[in-house]
Amino acid sequence: MPADLVSPTAPAPTRGAALRRELARLAGLVLWPTAASMRGLSLGMVVANAGSIVTGAAVRLSESGLGCPTWPECTRQSLVASGSKGTSLVHAWVEFGNRLWVTLVMIFAVLVFVAAWRYRRRGQPEDGPPGAGLVWLAATQPAGVVLQAILGGIVVLTKLDPVTVSIHFLLSIAVLGAAVALYARFAGPARPPGVTVRADLRWLSAGLVGVTGLMLAAGTVVTGTGPLAGAASVPRYHLPLTGVTQFHADIGWLLAGLAVATAITLRPAGARAWPPGAARWARLLLGLIVAQGVIGYAQYFSGLPAGLVWVHVLGATLIWIAALRLFFVLHPARSLPDRPATELSHTDAAIDRKW
Repeated sequence: MPADLVSPTAPAPTRGAALRRELARLAGLVLWPTAASMRGLSLGMVVANAGSIVTGAAVRLSESGLGCPTWPECTRQSLVASGSKGTSLVHAWVEFGNRLWVTLVMIFAVLVFVAAWRYRRRGQPEDGPPGAGLVWLAATQPAGVVLQAILGGIVVLTKLDPVTVSIHFLLSIAVLGAAVALYARFAGPARPPGVTVRADLRWLSAGLVGVTGLMLAAGTVVTGTGPLAGAASVPRYHLPLTGVTQFHADIGWLLAGLAVATAITLRPAGARAWPPGAARWARLLLGLIVAQGVIGYAQYFSGLPAGLVWVHVLGATLIWIAALRLFFVLHPARSLPDRPATELSHTDAAIDRKW
């Protein structure tokens, strides 16, 4: 048969070639970032930090805080989880699993920082926010993880001293807040032309963030006073559990009142009355606070079961994210001349469908 009549057969793509293409695509998201890829990376950073908080809560609530009694090793004989005198293998793996998660968060945080740095050097694409401050905001992520690791070691070496545990949790909350701020720079929705956010709404949103932070701080004191402080032998705050719990609940009622006032103020009043998504985030925040209050009273009157307390920590984390998201929607970093005023980010579109 003539050679020119033989139809060449293209070689089937190998698994290795497909893997190389995928790795090249992922590298491109970091080395040649766009506003869209930065939005995805910063959202991933928010999820990673939130995961670090809830896995850390699982360590404390399962009494695995001393599952790895040394740092940076798990035990004096092993870097990874292994049974040791006075601790079970399950507790060791719960604690070591949280350390592994933080390591993965650190790797992702470095990638986010590199992407923000490259984005700034490339001169900010037209559909992205101004680059000023982005690199510094992204730098808080790896720096925060390093501080968390050091403070986590201090927590272990001080045998879960309640003060160091509270500071460790609040540092995690602060790093999560910086990740939400970074995401807000890319996610929008920014202020459309002609829309001015009233001063009272700015103050209400700032108050929501401040009171939420106070509520989280009070929650660490409640946990550090009660039976779920990390292990049976760890020290506690020398405070009356009923008193600190009531104080925590009072802050929750104040937060609920502010959320109701914000949701009422942001009631629908025309398509261009508020920045896109503001009313929906306010309603979502109020719904989370109401659910959190129900869970809080349920856990208190049922004797503080660890599983329900863990759900309460998860709810607190979501409330913190929602309060910050509402704050940044009402304090937009830039105007939006190149996109329709009603355009929402993917996350805000999902909120819109549900609320």
